[in-house]
Amino acid sequence: MLTDDTRKKGLNVSPRAKQCPVGMDLAALDKKWTFHILRNIGISHIDRFNQILRSLPGLTPRVLIMRLNELEKCGLIEPVEIQDRPRFVRWAMTEKGRDTIPIIDGYSSYLSKWYPNASLMNHRVTPRSPSILELIETYRQDRQPIPQELKSRI
Repeated sequence: MLTDDTRKKGLNVSPRAKQCPVGMDLAALDKKWTFHILRNIGISHIDRFNQILRSLPGLTPRVLIMRLNELEKCGLIEPVEIQDRPRFVRWAMTEKGRDTIPIIDGYSSYLSKWYPNASLMNHRVTPRSPSILELIETYRQDRQPIPQELKSRI
């Protein structure tokens, strides 16, 4: 049965998971970057928006905002206002969030043992520009005349 509480959480989960509070928490924890964000806030004490963003290469501001809001709705973190104008907030673990620290710590140990060279990069392949020689070879294969600007660079 859907409760008002699960409707308010607004997480994109299956109807079955919405019926179970454990399913709601697992759905939030299963999202990309969530583990790293919780580790930063709970273990590394990196608790400001820009600090979190800088510490996780590949994480975009939009995704960070979404994950922070989801974690807040699940009751794992809460904003602590440092200053009202301009608004400065740091993120703190709630009691429920602090109870996830042993899980995060254990998973971090697992990763460092079995994947010691793993990085936090987004794992997207960054396309590189072809070299001049590669461009010339492409033109030759396509039997097209080589443009004058490429000839001048050789």
